[in-house]
Amino acid sequence: MANNRIIVRCAKCGANNRVAANADKKAICGKCKNPLPAFSMQPVIITDGNFGETVERSALPVLLDLWAAWCAPCRMIAPIIDELAKELAGKVLIGKLNIDENQMTAARFGVQSIPTLLILKNGREVDRIIGAQSKQAILNKVRMYF
Repeated sequence: MANNRIIVRCAKCGANNRVAANADKKAICGKCKNPLPAFSMQPVIITDGNFGETVERSALPVLLDLWAAWCAPCRMIAPIIDELAKELAGKVLIGKLNIDENQMTAARFGVQSIPTLLILKNGREVDRIIGAQSKQAILNKVRMYF
């Protein structure tokens, strides 16, 4: 991420585009001129209310951390999730969903233990990681989907 820039892959044509990490306006692909997917350098807060517009309509694969404030393993992996959001910006959308406040989404995916990390493409679950895992283990799983 030299000079505060990241590489964002165009969802339409697949071209890699160098984009300023702090860009205020919507970036467009240099090759096909279509808008590039929005990206965040921090985990996005996902709720029952914004799941559809944020996760299901994401042009990027989504890594969704389902957690709760009372869960010690969830708090243990929180810094890893923050690091991944910075490292994977423009490649994967990283989200966090508090299951105590958003029980409908947790129930929809049959989450029975936390932390649970869902990997979603086009709003559909393609993989799942249950329990506290190392950063490398999470990266190894996620890399298969971008």
